[in-house]
Amino acid sequence: MTKHPLARHIRSIPDFPKKGILFRDITTLLKEPKAFQKAVDHLAAPFLKKKISCVAAVEARGFILGGAVAHKLRCGFVPIRKPGKLPHKTHAETYDLEYGKDTLEIHKDAVRPGARVLVVDDLLATGGTARAAVRLLKRCRAKVAGVIFLIELADLRGRDKLQGYPVYSLIKY
Repeated sequence: MTKHPLARHIRSIPDFPKKGILFRDITTLLKEPKAFQKAVDHLAAPFLKKKISCVAAVEARGFILGGAVAHKLRCGFVPIRKPGKLPHKTHAETYDLEYGKDTLEIHKDAVRPGARVLVVDDLLATGGTARAAVRLLKRCRAKVAGVIFLIELADLRGRDKLQGYPVYSLIKY
């Protein structure tokens, strides 16, 4: 698979968080100012003229990218978090991971109905996390304008769980 030039800034760590998983570590990209800026510019570019109301990003690495993309798009930021981290009334969604199960939450009033929301996360693997984020936003009656990722593990076919939404990834493995 053809990789984006920024892929050289991604470190691969075998057997993390468990045996058989090849973890793609983005901290090596984030610490390089030019690489980080280029990544954010590329991620935001398809949406610069799409009138995005806010960016919703998934804890934790998604927050880093999501906040920067929201700044670039001059829009708001909405956190999607692990259970028990948000102080107000929430919607919750449980989903399958490539190595287990997890739950995400969003404030019920995080976005206004009809808001155009861009979902941002660091990695698209099996698509469970992203699909859960989209479902949470739909429960808030938002319009999901797109779903973007720094990295996509294409062989895991996570895009299949996001049919009907524009999906964009910068680096594909």
